[in-house]
Amino acid sequence: MSHPLPLRADYNASGLRRLARGSKDAGQARRLLALATIYAGGTRLEAAAVGGVGLQIVRDWVVRFNAEGPPGLIDRKAPGQAPLLKPAHRRALARMVEDGPVPAVHGVVRWRLVDLVQWIWEEFRIAASETTVGRVLNAMGYRKLSARPRHHAQDPDAMEVFKKTSRPQWRRSRTAKLPASR
Repeated sequence: MSHPLPLRADYNASGLRRLARGSKDAGQARRLLALATIYAGGTRLEAAAVGGVGLQIVRDWVVRFNAEGPPGLIDRKAPGQAPLLKPAHRRALARMVEDGPVPAVHGVVRWRLVDLVQWIWEEFRIAASETTVGRVLNAMGYRKLSARPRHHAQDPDAMEVFKKTSRPQWRRSRTAKLPASR
């Protein structure tokens, strides 16, 4: 059986309990109380029972506490998955969007997300979805712009006939009486 990791010597059980009382983070307070159990002479199993976790988690807390002290026991935000497109890829994508497609080379007259996904695959061998590329472009400040749809047989003269017109507001109706002048 291996020996447990020793806790740092610059803290004691009463000091950790005092820190736990003053902590605003409930998770940190629970971890400090579990480590205070070890400082007070308790076993790692007892510390795990106090913390409501397993032995491996207590070991992880000891490692974090030894490295960073009490601030190391505060909950952290998980880093999440690394972005698919690195800054160099994003710069190249921005250049492609700004320059626009060359129909003879790219086979399209305007960029669609599916075309950009294909270009990213051919250029960098990165398999990104349309949703991912759309989010990246949105984060870079690009917006989808499209022309207003227009019927191919639209008659501009016929449109004028159907437009509603109203009299200017400054013109009074003939039935309204004018105020008497003095």
